[in-house]
Amino acid sequence: MNAPTPTPSATSLTIPLGVIVTCKQPTNAWADPVWRASGVMLEIPPGPDWRELARGEGYTQYLTTRAQLELFRKETEAYIANIESREPALYVVLRESEADDAPIDVHLVTASPFEAQDYMDSSEETVERVAMPAPLLEMIEAFIAEHHVEEKFRKRKRDEVDITEEKFGKEPIHVVRQRMQGNGREQ
Repeated sequence: MNAPTPTPSATSLTIPLGVIVTCKQPTNAWADPVWRASGVMLEIPPGPDWRELARGEGYTQYLTTRAQLELFRKETEAYIANIESREPALYVVLRESEADDAPIDVHLVTASPFEAQDYMDSSEETVERVAMPAPLLEMIEAFIAEHHVEEKFRKRKRDEVDITEEKFGKEPIHVVRQRMQGNGREQ
């Protein structure tokens, strides 16, 4: 087994992953198979990009090596929220495959629970939470230590409003009242 080497840049880190997906066969003839992400591998064994790993009664497990985890320095706050949770996890976004060589497509693997939530709001993808391997957790913690910048909370200042300014083609109410008082209409 060979461990892929992460690719660093000034603002991001790309880590190749193998994603294990499980296909559960339906119990009735009218239902479709159910695809779930069940884990990730850092050390990817050599072989084709999409291959069968195991088969059992009612299920088949596959390994796809087409996935990458990308970490971005602007998202370190999200990674911290994930790591500080009870069980740090990765989120795997699955889509129906448009290619003929794979039945399902691993669209995205992310360590950001915020990004995963955005995909959960859509009905087109399936988002699965999988356990984060300890070596990957260490890589993410090192990335956070290198790139995280704590931002101070800054209260937004309110815009100054000029109440004498005319809005929507009307005179300000205080001008109308002064004119009415001058004409003796208001007391």
